[in-house]
Amino acid sequence: MIALAAFTRRRRAALLAATLLACGMTSTARATEPVKIRDAHGRDVTVTDSSRTVSIGGAITEVLADLGLEKRIAGIDSTSVYPPEAVAGKPNVGYLRQLSSEGVIGLNPTLILAMDSAGPKQTIDAINSAGIPLVSVPEAYSEQGLLDKIALIGHAMGADTAAACLTAAVGDDFATLHKLRAAITKPVRVMFVMSLVNGQAMAAGRNTAADSIIALAGGVNAIDGYDGYKSINDEAIVAARPDVVLTIKRNRDSFEADAFYGHAAFALTPAGRNRAFIAMDGLYLLGFGPRTPAAAIEVAAKLYPQLATKAAGFEPKATTVDCRS
Repeated sequence: MIALAAFTRRRRAALLAATLLACGMTSTARATEPVKIRDAHGRDVTVTDSSRTVSIGGAITEVLADLGLEKRIAGIDSTSVYPPEAVAGKPNVGYLRQLSSEGVIGLNPTLILAMDSAGPKQTIDAINSAGIPLVSVPEAYSEQGLLDKIALIGHAMGADTAAACLTAAVGDDFATLHKLRAAITKPVRVMFVMSLVNGQAMAAGRNTAADSIIALAGGVNAIDGYDGYKSINDEAIVAARPDVVLTIKRNRDSFEADAFYGHAAFALTPAGRNRAFIAMDGLYLLGFGPRTPAAAIEVAAKLYPQLATKAAGFEPKATTVDCRS
């Protein structure tokens, strides 16, 4: 009996030690070493705790999920719609440019990661006044800009190794895109139309996500006379001579195929004559997140049917590799 009791005590002690060790390991894994971030506005932000992070920007949320950090997301904005299993049930603070300070601060965040277009200014000022670390993430619509974005988010979350894994995967996907694009001999002219209201199209000019995705896909933006998005008249549509019209799928204020086919000005363009109209998911197409190389390859395959066979065999590493922390 004495031997049995001693064995039981030793077993309990071993179990207790194992439990304490496990708890200690867990605590260490959850601890976040203070890190300093130089954000999009040139501010140095010190992050000491990322356990309750509010993610404002669809690309930011997608990166956090790919890094295996979705459990630290305390809230999201309305552009954060992917991946659905990571955003389901998360408190939503609304559109990233129409945030309320009460909605964001009310989530008791320890860190806010927001695209640098987030606002309005009064809300950003209120967040800063509250002393909550706010890291503004640059919105650079380029390959390097995307890689830098992933690295910055990973560093802010204390997940540099996972971020390095994801940037390597995205870089490999860009390399595949380069090879595919090298086979293009005659770039097509693409017009990106954000919306069509009262017959007037709002088209993307230079320095926009649409302009960049067209270039990544091996096309030429048919609108090069201005920066940003502007409404253009019928004469400008005809003069732009797009071979293809590209847009995003939306639930309202959408620009659909029937509206394109029935528009008098588009009918006079090569795109109208060939009924060349492409509509794709907005975040996937313009979000400049980890799936951007895949989106560009899909656009390229639609613009250049001769590339479709090669593109069909492409499996993006960004969505298949496991970089989770």
